[in-house]
Amino acid sequence: MEVCPELHRILERLPHHHFPFDNALIPLNGIYILFEDGEIAHGTNRIVRIGTHTGKDQLRSRLKQHFILENKDRSIFRKNIGRALLNKGNDPFLEKWELDLTTRAAKDNFRFQIDHEKQKQVERQVSDYIQSHFWFVVFPVPQKEDRLILESRIISTVSLCPSCRPSPYWLGLFSPKEKIRESGLWIVNELYKQPLTQLEFENLKRMIFPNE
Repeated sequence: MEVCPELHRILERLPHHHFPFDNALIPLNGIYILFEDGEIAHGTNRIVRIGTHTGKDQLRSRLKQHFILENKDRSIFRKNIGRALLNKGNDPFLEKWELDLTTRAAKDNFRFQIDHEKQKQVERQVSDYIQSHFWFVVFPVPQKEDRLILESRIISTVSLCPSCRPSPYWLGLFSPKEKIRESGLWIVNELYKQPLTQLEFENLKRMIFPNE
C-alpha cells in the first residue's frame, strides 16, 4: 500500500476548519494540515502545508498567527504567501518584505526604509488570500518530540510523492523560493527526508481514529 494516498484519504475524513474557525474545536497541542482551493492529488484535496508548534498548548496561537495576526515576521507561512503575491505582481516592495523586523534594533534600523502603509496593505492582502483560499484539519499530538517527528515524516511523505504536484495555477509557482516551487508545498524545511513507514502510518491512523 502506498502511504501518501492513504494519508490524504484519512486526513480528508477529519473535520474541515475554514476561517473564521472555532478555537474550541482546535486541540491545545497537535499538528495542522493545510489545503488550498484548486489543489488536488490522489482524487482529493492536496496537502499544501504541514505544521505544528514547539511551545506547550500553542497550536491555537500558531493558527492565529497564520490566519489572523498581520505580522509576517511571526509566521513564515504568511511571509511566503506575501513573497509569492508580490513576485507575481512584479512589485519591488518584495525587497522590503524580506526584511525581518522582529527585534527592536531591526525596527529602528529599517523604520525609515519601509513604507508602513504599503506594509499594512500587503499584510491585508495576505490575510484575505489565506482566509479565503485555505482550510485545515488538525489532530492532537500531546508530546513535542512526537509532533516534530510526525511533522517531518509527513512533510517528507508528501514532498517525495510524484503524484502530489501543484496545479498550473498554484500561487506557489510564483514564489522566489525554489524549494516551494519544486515541492508544491508552502514549506522549505524537512523536505525529501525520511517518509512515514507503513508501521508509522498505521500508528498515525490509530492515533487519529482510535476507535477503528
